[in-house]
Amino acid sequence: MSPFDIIKTVRLTEKGTLQSSRQNQYTLVADRRATKPQIRSAVETLFKVKVTAVRTLRVDGKLRRQGTLAAGRDPGWKKALVTLKEGDKIQLT
Repeated sequence: MSPFDIIKTVRLTEKGTLQSSRQNQYTLVADRRATKPQIRSAVETLFKVKVTAVRTLRVDGKLRRQGTLAAGRDPGWKKALVTLKEGDKIQLT
């Protein structure tokens, strides 16, 4: 997989903004099949930074119901919390 296939997007939330400023951590949406070493190399390649730690978790999709009693489900996704070396940062704007 290419780095563009592994890293889908960067999640911008209030909590993520605090983490990026205080702990130098960024929240990314990754491909569900990607491993921690693949995510590490993709971030280092795309953003030209040094990654010190990668933590991942799988987020289940929410239950949805549209006009019927039968419930469906949004697709799940993989969240990756990436910690960068002191002094490195990802320019989000």
